[in-house]
Amino acid sequence: MRQKPAPIVAELGRPETPEETAARKAENSRKHRENNTMFNLVIAIIASLAVVLFIVAVVVRPEPEPTAAVNVEQIASEAQSASSGPLLAPPVPANWYANKATIGTRAEVLTWYVGYVTSSTGFIALNQGIDANPTWQALVLDAALETGSTTVAGVSWSVYDQRDADKPGNNAYAMATELDGSTIVLHGTASTEEFEILASSIAAEMGK
Repeated sequence: MRQKPAPIVAELGRPETPEETAARKAENSRKHRENNTMFNLVIAIIASLAVVLFIVAVVVRPEPEPTAAVNVEQIASEAQSASSGPLLAPPVPANWYANKATIGTRAEVLTWYVGYVTSSTGFIALNQGIDANPTWQALVLDAALETGSTTVAGVSWSVYDQRDADKPGNNAYAMATELDGSTIVLHGTASTEEFEILASSIAAEMGK
């Protein structure tokens, strides 16, 4: 049987010698091993990064620092000299706390502000404007429209219920009234019952 002639290699212009064939196959094997090694290295690096990201995102996630409560009565007493009217520091349930209490000017109106976190982790902002005007009230309420009224402990309040609105934020529910030269606006995310607890405490403090 006649033996088939060896194929001509284009780069050489002639058939390979046995030594050249062996060298070519050895080189191809070496490149294949290097490619596999590089692929495995890349996979190992990706896997390691995934483990590190998991640890950082889940295992080593730090606990948030608790918000410090502030002493509303003390801050109100220290700020009283700046106001012509008494600053509100109504007593609240023991499982509520205030996270902020400040006095400053808003829309050219002296404003006493207290932020309360309720037992249901809701939020109520108390805004007391001394000799306030309608512009101040509209600004505090973010131009919300009155939706009703209610009477709490003998004090009549206008109600601004936006809980069904799209993203009402801290103006989901609000109450506003005028007492002894102050315009008082409560707004936040707490329940109606919690708003009425604060409104009743304010009425008691104002002697109503």
